[in-house]
Amino acid sequence: MSRALSLFAAAVTATALTAGAYAQTAAPAAPAAPAKSAAAPAPAASGNIAVVNGHPIKTAELELVIRQINQKDTPELRAALRDKLIEFEVLMQEAKKRKITEREDVKFNAENAARNVVIGSLLREELEKNKITDDQLKAEYEVQKAKAGEKEYKAHHILVDSEDQAKAIIAKLDKGEKFEDLAKGTKDAGSAANGGELDWAPAGAYVKEFSDAMVKLEKGKYTETPVKSQFGYHVIRLDDVRAMQPPPFEQVKQRLADSMQQQQVKEFVESLKKKAVIK
Repeated sequence: MSRALSLFAAAVTATALTAGAYAQTAAPAAPAAPAKSAAAPAPAASGNIAVVNGHPIKTAELELVIRQINQKDTPELRAALRDKLIEFEVLMQEAKKRKITEREDVKFNAENAARNVVIGSLLREELEKNKITDDQLKAEYEVQKAKAGEKEYKAHHILVDSEDQAKAIIAKLDKGEKFEDLAKGTKDAGSAANGGELDWAPAGAYVKEFSDAMVKLEKGKYTETPVKSQFGYHVIRLDDVRAMQPPPFEQVKQRLADSMQQQQVKEFVESLKKKAVIK
């Protein structure tokens, strides 16, 4: 069962072996019998929680699952998990009987799942060894604030495929047609329903061509020539400008931590690749 459990470790976590998940499906409703009847079944033999067709399921395997799911240890939970491990065992035995475990695609998927578990554990260990401190997070917060700049902008835009299309839109704006009406044809699905309206954002949130053209505009004015970017051709209208209002540190602390950890992982992987002999 130990090999089976190692291969199923990811599945155990993904299927959320929680008291709520399995107490409802595996544990019966409490009968009107004495309370001790709800306790987990006694081990089938010393060190085992059950023996299925002569194959033992060890108590240590149950303890491992309980540690992984981080739930309160109760007799009901243990009973539900015991049932689930028995299900895994009978399924594995049937799979072996049908020689499913010998199929190349199954071997590959099982090895890949086991590899992912090992790599995940390695990365968690590396991050634990190099924990990000509050001081590092605050320093990164200041860096991001500086990158964002002192101003943020409210704008509308219309994105089209060709320069001629953009020029035609500008000509219609010159004749007095409403920007919001013309924006219904924008390629940007996210802003089309709002007449091309964009959220407040610093200039750095946009691609350079877009931001360079936007910051030069006066309030209420639109670009008189199409602005080309990697996404197509833009017609931009600047609505308002205000002093940058960065979110409080505590509000973005977790996002900063996640981003910095991603960078740590990237640097760790690159360092290993540099040390490796790759041909």
